[in-house]
Amino acid sequence: MIIRNRPGAFGLMLAWKGSVVPHILPQVISIGLFSAVVTWVSRHHYLDGIVEYTLLPFTIMGMALSIFLSVRNSATYDRWWEARKQWGHMVYEIRSLARASGIYLSNERRKELLMRCLAHTHLLRGQLREEDVRADLPPSLSSILVEKALSTKNPAAYMLHSAGELIAEAHKAGDLDSIAAAALDRHLHGLAGIQASSERIAYTPLPFAYTLLAHRTAYIYCYMLPFGLVGVAGWFTPVFAAVVAYTFFGLDRLSEQLEFPFGRHTNDLPLDAICRGHEISIAEALGEPAPEALQPVDYQLL
Repeated sequence: MIIRNRPGAFGLMLAWKGSVVPHILPQVISIGLFSAVVTWVSRHHYLDGIVEYTLLPFTIMGMALSIFLSVRNSATYDRWWEARKQWGHMVYEIRSLARASGIYLSNERRKELLMRCLAHTHLLRGQLREEDVRADLPPSLSSILVEKALSTKNPAAYMLHSAGELIAEAHKAGDLDSIAAAALDRHLHGLAGIQASSERIAYTPLPFAYTLLAHRTAYIYCYMLPFGLVGVAGWFTPVFAAVVAYTFFGLDRLSEQLEFPFGRHTNDLPLDAICRGHEISIAEALGEPAPEALQPVDYQLL
């Protein structure tokens, strides 16, 4: 996620970090060069009597393509925002569990419960990003427990299940009554719901037809546009065509990034920073030294 103060008008024009320009620059340059060739051919009258378009068809096509891209971007932004709400709710569940566990559990059991829940958040991050997060797991956890979790198909779910077993053991031992056990389990239930929602977003892409239609229509439109512009724009045709290509291809690329919000693209969610926030909350609740919050590097918070 890009974290930076809004620059001025000139700074916005030159901003590179967080922009989709690096991803679509080849397409924009290609459209500009193609438009320059069409303009040169038209200026030498090689297109006379062969291609004579007005801007009306391109206006209609452009409006239709803009509406379609807007609908697609709205759908992908909804996925991004839902993912952010889920991981924001995880902050609430972890902090509430840290507070409630201090009421009902002994210090030893409380720390073990919170460490398992913290490991769950790291393991979920690793599953969503398909990364190895073994080094980020709390060192106080049993190596046997960690190995068992990592050997399963869903390590995050296993670790959360082990946290529930810890509460069950305390209840069976008479250290927790039913009401206290239910109060603690309610937060584990919330974490399980967050994991299920995150997996739904990560593993259910938008229908492929959306992506295919957007790509095809954008390419067709941008490569046909110079033939409609050349008669009225002359040598400015490559400039106008490149600006249109930047807009359409940029929206298309941005929607691709927002569709899968758990990656490491510049506009994806800062899962590392959120997990570090959990570490800080748990450490402070336990009265232990808390790590520093992660800061943006080159305007990007991971």
